[in-house]
Amino acid sequence: MLLIINPQPSMDSVRRLQSSVDGESSPAKAHRNVSLPTCAAAATMNGFSNFISHQQPGEDKGTVDLRVPVYSSSELVEKLQGKIRPEKGHPYRAMYSSFFDGITLDPALMMIPIDDHMVHRGHGVFDTTMLFNGYLYDLDSHLVRFLDSASKAKISSPFPRKTLRSLLIQLAGASKCTAGSLRYWLSAGPGDFLLSPSGCRNSQFYAVVISQNFSECTKGAKVITSTVPMKPPLFAAMKNVNYLPNVHSKMEAEKMGAFASIWVDDQGYIAEGPNANVAFISKRKELLLPLSHKILIGCTAKRLLVLASKLVEKGLLKSVSTRDVTVAEAKDSAEMMFVSSLLPILPIVEWDEQPIGDGLVGELTLAISSVLWEDIISGPETRRVLVPYEQMAAM
Repeated sequence: MLLIINPQPSMDSVRRLQSSVDGESSPAKAHRNVSLPTCAAAATMNGFSNFISHQQPGEDKGTVDLRVPVYSSSELVEKLQGKIRPEKGHPYRAMYSSFFDGITLDPALMMIPIDDHMVHRGHGVFDTTMLFNGYLYDLDSHLVRFLDSASKAKISSPFPRKTLRSLLIQLAGASKCTAGSLRYWLSAGPGDFLLSPSGCRNSQFYAVVISQNFSECTKGAKVITSTVPMKPPLFAAMKNVNYLPNVHSKMEAEKMGAFASIWVDDQGYIAEGPNANVAFISKRKELLLPLSHKILIGCTAKRLLVLASKLVEKGLLKSVSTRDVTVAEAKDSAEMMFVSSLLPILPIVEWDEQPIGDGLVGELTLAISSVLWEDIISGPETRRVLVPYEQMAAM
């Protein structure tokens, strides 16, 4: 049975965290030289900023008297709860952490140790599952990819897949959230600040439920070709937390007034967006997905390959295939879209200030979106996991 920490200002939460730090809680045992986790440093810096003098450029610096507060555990928790918890609902509904081996409903306590290898060395992987109408969509496919990413990153899971699945379902139930995203991470774990993970005694599993509303995307988006270098295939094909190239690619697009960017590989073939696969509909009504070993192949893109066959049977599409697509062929397509777990389909109508097709959202893109949404809302039980809200409420 999972421990659930309710969001009440209490020293119970502090003691639970401190026992984890002292090595009392399984599976994260005997972590050395660890104080309160990440937000402690953030809170200290917030307090620190209150004492920084408002010095103007060109002024004599002189000596600045900085008085940095030192908080007790109870003072720190109170300060965190005052800063992080708004008066009305917070989108972060629940977090599971193997570090303290339980669930917290308090956003102020949704933190990880600052000496976790994922924090200071990027040694971690993650994945995301949509929560819609009280169901987790395609959870099992995401868990398979999640553990495959962990294997490539040389991170051993503290739990088998069956246990991870159970923890995520229980977390969703405890959150009482019926629509949002379930995001989860595996890290090499805390231990020290060195490059090697040999000092990390236990890998860790973290997960968060985030409240979010979803609706079918019917408006077209603009994209650009990214000038940010792609990640090498080894790292692009695993869903690891090193997303700085992806962040820069997104920022580059937003600076140009676009939604996102498109990566093109060194051979001139379409790769992917910063956090989505790309799909095209040719003028011959062929659905093309450029999926290769050089990119992260999305679970939603794989599912789309199966669902789109319905449109072939109806005669709306001529074929569905995966192959390399050149930039010239891509820009000459009739329709274009992003495909990802939380979109799940986003029409693209303009690329590098040039229209795709007639520059309008295409009927086939909307038809593809419809079959995917139908699967999310009323698809088979093998793809939709009912969240046991009542069962968790009784615990």
